[in-house]
Amino acid sequence: MKGLIGTVLRKEVLDHLRDKRTLGTALMWPLLGPLVFLVMFNVMASWYRQDRPLEMPVVGREHAPSLMAFLERYGAKLSEAPRDYESLVQAGKLDLVLVVPDDYSKDFADGHTAAVRLVVDSSRNKARQSVQRAQRMLAVYSQQTGSQRLFARGVSPELAVPVRVDELDLSTPERTAATVLTTIPLFLVMAAFAGGMQLASDTMAGERERGSLEPLLLNPAPRGAVVAGKWLATCAMAGTGVLLCLVGYFLVVKRVPLEDLGVRARFDAPAALGMLAAVLPLVLAASAVQMWVSTYARSFKEAQTYLSLLMVLPTLPGMMLALSPIQTQTWMFAVPVLGQEMLAGEVMRGETLGPVPFLLALLSCVVVSLVALRFTTRLLTQERIIFGRS
Repeated sequence: MKGLIGTVLRKEVLDHLRDKRTLGTALMWPLLGPLVFLVMFNVMASWYRQDRPLEMPVVGREHAPSLMAFLERYGAKLSEAPRDYESLVQAGKLDLVLVVPDDYSKDFADGHTAAVRLVVDSSRNKARQSVQRAQRMLAVYSQQTGSQRLFARGVSPELAVPVRVDELDLSTPERTAATVLTTIPLFLVMAAFAGGMQLASDTMAGERERGSLEPLLLNPAPRGAVVAGKWLATCAMAGTGVLLCLVGYFLVVKRVPLEDLGVRARFDAPAALGMLAAVLPLVLAASAVQMWVSTYARSFKEAQTYLSLLMVLPTLPGMMLALSPIQTQTWMFAVPVLGQEMLAGEVMRGETLGPVPFLLALLSCVVVSLVALRFTTRLLTQERIIFGRS
């Protein structure tokens, strides 16, 4: 039995390796996540980089000389705003514009509240960091000016602040980084599906379409051995996809300036091995379900359509966890896909996990694999599946 399974396994792997184009496509999918991560976070880091000068066009800068001096002293690069500054802000060509009204100097000299207007477009993420920096500068200037006025009148500035709130943040760098790097568990789970999708569709629906499945089943080998060999070949490709995706993230995270985003990620070898142990069991279930679904398809293209729809499954728990975080319960680790994403997220957060969550995730995937393989084996005993090509 083992020899028959090994023979089918070698046959399927060699056939898949000969098709260089399909192999390249299967290996490119797992690398998509790290590439997107590299580009996206480099762009975001360039937006949020603190050492970048704050470009601040100003209207009516002559009305607030002390404010202008304060802003320049704290790193703002002031310039005259163009006439059509509102349309330029809406078009994204300017991050913000500071407008100082004509009556600012009179209100400021009289000790009244002097208003300024910050023209922004809150829908543009690229300008958000510049707007926040400008708001912080203006808030500091307002606070300092208010304290000086109170001192001049012999009043302690502490009277204006009856309650001071001190915040104690107990989050660790790993937990803070995990909230930002939520895409890593999602793409690792997707790699478990994408890595073996091509082989799963070709080894069942593809051979059925080409007519090579019938001669294979005529050999004196149990249907279960044929299915097991094809399943192990699909698992090998899916496992390779997960490993490539994880190695890609391991290399990319070290080269992305996350410090500019205020994140200190510790994505070292133990964390990577923990995430591998969390996601790798899903390869067993994903490959078995893909083969089961592909067996129903009459052609390779039809199988690709079904398996592409199946790829939506890993995104649902990720979206749910991102939009509505839930309290982790032990039973959740026994739910395939959801358990893997939650387990990988807990590993990224640096949580201390015992063997129980890993065992639950493994056992649930094994059960799903056995059920799917059982149904696939039964399908290969039906004439409408073996001979039906239209």
